[in-house]
Amino acid sequence: MSERESKKIAIIGAGIAGLYLAWKLSEKGHKITLFEKREKIGKECCSGLFSERILGFIPQAKSLIEKEFNTCHIHFPKKTFEVKFKRQVLFIEHYKLDNLVAELAKNVGAEILLNQNLDELPPNFDRIIGCDGPLSFVRRKLNLANPLFYLGIQKFIQSPIVSRETFSEKVSRETLDTWPIEDGLAPHHFFSKSGEGFLWKIPRKDIIEYGIIAPPLKAERIFEEFLQEKDIGSDNLKSALIPQGLILPKNPKITLCGDAAGLCKPWTGGGVIWGLIAAELLIKHFPDLLAYRKAVRKFFLPQIFFSKTANKLVRFLGFNLPWLLPKKVKMDNDFLSIRY
Repeated sequence: MSERESKKIAIIGAGIAGLYLAWKLSEKGHKITLFEKREKIGKECCSGLFSERILGFIPQAKSLIEKEFNTCHIHFPKKTFEVKFKRQVLFIEHYKLDNLVAELAKNVGAEILLNQNLDELPPNFDRIIGCDGPLSFVRRKLNLANPLFYLGIQKFIQSPIVSRETFSEKVSRETLDTWPIEDGLAPHHFFSKSGEGFLWKIPRKDIIEYGIIAPPLKAERIFEEFLQEKDIGSDNLKSALIPQGLILPKNPKITLCGDAAGLCKPWTGGGVIWGLIAAELLIKHFPDLLAYRKAVRKFFLPQIFFSKTANKLVRFLGFNLPWLLPKKVKMDNDFLSIRY
């Protein structure tokens, strides 16, 4: 069998990266078996915000769009500045997106097996791709280090019914709001130079989402304080780990993609677009997994470095020298340093 002939591939994890790879590699004639440990497909703990780039990967997702955002307000203690997105940010229920891609994958021949809680890597496959999330089983089997973990927590409340709203109230329903956190304390209590995550408010279709991304040992306490200030109960919360830090094996037969590889944006924690870009690089270089590793590192490592530096600079200015921040800025929500 030559390197370009059909391969028998095991994909571990039915997140968006694993499902996308199952779809696209099946289209290329490879025999795909996707193993998912849960009994159903669909990520439920996610804000569901994606840039318009998502339609370049999955054009069929256009029918799932529920809302569009153009701006985000970032609230520092002494200044709020507005971010205008170069590309619209779309709200799509993540579990609907996952199930859409699952159907696309099955339609071209991918086999998706649910309730597969594996103890060992499946045998008799030419390649194995781990797409099994932050606590990747495949990564653990390869004896690789874990990435840095943050914790994301969500709270949903019913949108208030407003019969007569002012212009500013209407605008507040159409924009995203974030509050940077410093040193694990609520943003208006402490000023520091180190980054510790942020809180957010997202007006969905009929509900409002509040959330936080912060170090795991601090996130719950900070979020409870934030909700208490807004007179919102802290019951019925959803949470998920968010990995930070690119990790890929030097293995010609086994690799990682998506959250399993720690591919999440340093400034928001979002991983879908970055994971899909990595998936496309894998497809481009497949079956050469070492060439894929080289391409991903070349593409993402400069972006990760610049993004962390830019994020730290903005936070430092916002908490210490807010008058140096512009009132408005236009940016790409997926990439801060390079165009894609």
